[in-house]
Amino acid sequence: MSDGFFVAQLPAGVRPGDEVSLTGAEAHHAGVVRRLSRSERVTVTDGLGTGVIGRAARVAKGEVVVVVETVRRPEAPQPYIIVAQAVPKADRAALAVDLMTEAGVDEIVPWDAARCQVRWAPEKVDKARGKWVAVAREASKQARRLRFPVIGDYATAKGVARLAAEADQVIIMHERASVGIERCAVVRSGRVLIIIGPEGGLTDQEVETLVSAGGTAYLMGPTVLRTSTAGAVAVTQVRLLAALAAG
Repeated sequence: MSDGFFVAQLPAGVRPGDEVSLTGAEAHHAGVVRRLSRSERVTVTDGLGTGVIGRAARVAKGEVVVVVETVRRPEAPQPYIIVAQAVPKADRAALAVDLMTEAGVDEIVPWDAARCQVRWAPEKVDKARGKWVAVAREASKQARRLRFPVIGDYATAKGVARLAAEADQVIIMHERASVGIERCAVVRSGRVLIIIGPEGGLTDQEVETLVSAGGTAYLMGPTVLRTSTAGAVAVTQVRLLAALAAG
């Protein structure tokens, strides 16, 4: 399987036979860390849905040139899945973002749930969100994703309620729900918002607010998952249910 690398912008109208250059940190990773060899096959993506597969023609410390063999522009999967992820501790947050990215999430919104053990100070929001962006990018390259997940703005409970009101379907993963997720009729297209609470769980007020905004609470399974793994499992469950519904 070819290694995955990122470029901020692929050439307009890129086609087989064209050359694509990796520079900066990506070139260093490919040439120095990964020790990429000439003629080795790689995947290069802009993270926005376009990718090229080709072979390394020149490998240097500051630049790696790839000759394009195949151009890929697959359609975005449906439905579009957003996870509102209650912010966990830093190491758990990185794991959560990594796993959700590998599972196929489209967008992750960090939110300040009532029982979060960690809260982002206003002056540190950009830095904290930037770490999530970096984790999602690296996980996307590892997973050979051509579309990297969007990391949304840090949201309050009211902000998540607004997202719920705008979504086509809202799935609240709640350990006290009486209906199993297997009974959820996932929409085939549109925007599905999945709510993942913190380690201490969602408050009754949060659940009531989200239900009022159109959400339905579901039980993920017989065990209670940590917030760092719940999102990835939820995305997998929803993707599977959507695929089964589509036939």
